[in-house]
Amino acid sequence: MSRRLERVSEQLRVEIARVVRKELTDPRVAWVTITRVDVSPDLRNALVFWSRMDAPDAPDPDTAAEGLASAAPAIRHKLAAELPLRRMPALTFRYDPSLTLGDHALALLRRLNDESSG
Repeated sequence: MSRRLERVSEQLRVEIARVVRKELTDPRVAWVTITRVDVSPDLRNALVFWSRMDAPDAPDPDTAAEGLASAAPAIRHKLAAELPLRRMPALTFRYDPSLTLGDHALALLRRLNDESSG
């Protein structure tokens, strides 16, 4: 990936995360975290990876995916107004289970540590 694509990807990640966190009112995306953005070389498409925080009132991943898909045009419109890109890429959201898997691995390690200590 070129240096420019890396910069655009990171800038998109930061701005999409800000829009999701501060400007969207859809409760389906309340616990969503943007983990990474991959931009195509021609800047026409951006694959936005997201995860959700593990909270008791957090919606399931399918519900959050529906919320993000419905908000994608609004997010793209907000980004187009704020970022100095000639072409704003189309946004496609994909679930990234890394946060959930990481939490699960840490819980297993804690349990193993507790069992070996006790």
